[in-house]
Amino acid sequence: MALILNLETATTVCSVSLGKDGELLALKEQNGDYSHAENLTLFIEDVLKKANVKISELDAIAVSKGPGSYTGLRIGVSTAKGLCYSLDKPLIAIDTLKHIALAASQNFKSQISNPKSLFCPMLDARRMEVYCALFDSSLNYVRETAAEIIDQSSFKLLFSPSEKAKEEYPVYFFGDGASKCKAVLSQNANAFFIDDIFPSAKNMVSLSEKAFINKQFEDVAYFEPFYLKDFVAGKKKEKSS
Repeated sequence: MALILNLETATTVCSVSLGKDGELLALKEQNGDYSHAENLTLFIEDVLKKANVKISELDAIAVSKGPGSYTGLRIGVSTAKGLCYSLDKPLIAIDTLKHIALAASQNFKSQISNPKSLFCPMLDARRMEVYCALFDSSLNYVRETAAEIIDQSSFKLLFSPSEKAKEEYPVYFFGDGASKCKAVLSQNANAFFIDDIFPSAKNMVSLSEKAFINKQFEDVAYFEPFYLKDFVAGKKKEKSS
């Protein structure tokens, strides 16, 4: 049983939650532009104040490890590691796509009748590319996290199984990368889309508690975010004379 601070900065969402024994105590979040550097520390202070908890009372710090925005992940992980060093507390890393999948599977559980349904969280990358993974209803990986360019052949084996497999699986797509894929993937009868699912630190609470119980801690000195792809800086435009 633990008191855990959870940080989520993988996308445009800046989100902080405090969990105790796997239950949400307090939450502060904002979805907009990338203002994590300005807001994250303030959100942490606000959450601790709401719960009437001193920062020294924390048992661990959990951070959303990616994939996602290079800058957002770097800010979240740097903050989490700084807290772990100063407080001498363990660091927990939570798969960003997994806790988004948890939100979808819980929030829409009553609407999903097929127990073999699959969940595909998608985070927006460039053009028709997304960071995605596939999970079953128990949040076990069916397909590992990857950067994928979405076209009509994507997920073809799931939508059109081989004669040997025969069984088809309903696949639910969600996350900030799903909307741009809807026109292509919705041509398949087994493709379904869930709106308004985004990364939130409240969905990390149960996962970080489980990791704490199992002592799944990271090496604070060497831990790095799961960027998935190398950072590519945009080319600065030259001013016209």
